[in-house]
Amino acid sequence: MSEFVLEVSDGTFEKDVLQADRPVLVDFWAAWCAPCRMLAPTVEAVAEKYAASARVVKLNVDDNPSISQRYGIKGIPTLILFKAGREEERVVGATSKEAISRSCRGSAPVLCLPPGGPRDKMPTLMGNAGIKKLDAD
Repeated sequence: MSEFVLEVSDGTFEKDVLQADRPVLVDFWAAWCAPCRMLAPTVEAVAEKYAASARVVKLNVDDNPSISQRYGIKGIPTLILFKAGREEERVVGATSKEAISRSCRGSAPVLCLPPGGPRDKMPTLMGNAGIKKLDAD
């Protein structure tokens, strides 16, 4: 990967993501996925920008089916932001650097499904689309 983006696996996900002491953005991807490869430089730039306050990791869905299934990954790229071991936000599809940055800063969420909601009705966000997050309460 790089000095700013780490690779995680089914075996390291609990420690590296769920038990992390800061927010973690997980990029679910695969080598054959063209949109994933297109998004990679954007993810890298966000990782570098927020290196002091958040961690960015990548999980290859082909090599790590357990975690991919656990989080209902049905399309890639999928980005999930975890805070204190809980899923806070999810974006499916290519998105902009600005949208990812907003998620890492914790303001202006970019998706409209509360954590724990039905994943089969997940919207796909493409380009610069931004949708306000619904309250989970």
